[in-house]
Amino acid sequence: MNRSLARNLVAGLALGLILAGTAHADRGQPAGIDVPAYITKALTDPARAHDRANDARRRPGPILALAGVKPGDTVIELVPASGYWTRILSRIVGPKGHVYAVTPVEFLKVFPKAADKVKVLAADPHYSNVTALVQPAADLKIPKPADLVFTAENMHDYNNASFGSLPPKALATEVLKALKPGGIFLVNDHVAPKGSGLSDTDTLHRIDSATVKAQVTAAGFVFVGASDVLRNPKDPHDIKVFDPSIRGHTDQFVYKFRKP
Repeated sequence: MNRSLARNLVAGLALGLILAGTAHADRGQPAGIDVPAYITKALTDPARAHDRANDARRRPGPILALAGVKPGDTVIELVPASGYWTRILSRIVGPKGHVYAVTPVEFLKVFPKAADKVKVLAADPHYSNVTALVQPAADLKIPKPADLVFTAENMHDYNNASFGSLPPKALATEVLKALKPGGIFLVNDHVAPKGSGLSDTDTLHRIDSATVKAQVTAAGFVFVGASDVLRNPKDPHDIKVFDPSIRGHTDQFVYKFRKP
């Protein structure tokens, strides 16, 4: 075998490992779930070439496989920010599906330009199945019931004073109303110290995973699964998620809830 062919084979194998979510040493073991071909295809879309450097640490393959999102689905993404997840979800659901990228009004009070990038994305013909919305956190509305509501690293924000101190289960109640029966609420966020409740949401930008589970199930959801694919035992949990020593590699939980 010549050296050029060998290099190409190694590069292809490395890309496959990244797409499957198994190639980052700072994270836990693989999620133990097969990543469907339509998710892998979405991850290789040339339009998200600049996102791929983050795939190894963010593990979109196994996380979205856990969520169960598929072609034709209607998805609500909460706090889309730069559109990393939006771009993937758009390609997965395809022309028969739709992604509603929802930025809370309250978020704009702190970050006035928070919805700007996703609005530009939604205006791109390549993402014609994306609609960018700005709505009050406690008034989530789209034209039809969703199959999936997805939020990554932002559940803690909905519990901050800057969001108007929403009642503990307010967001989950809104999500429940927005989903079809059997619909999924997939929550991913930074882990706070065990038993800390909501004390670190506005300071460390973390939330106790047990508190999230309690909030969401109290609203009427059933907890149906989790993944350790974003766990990092080296994270001390008592520093800000933006601290250079841990940024991009925080210990995170991924929880899956179903509407009865």
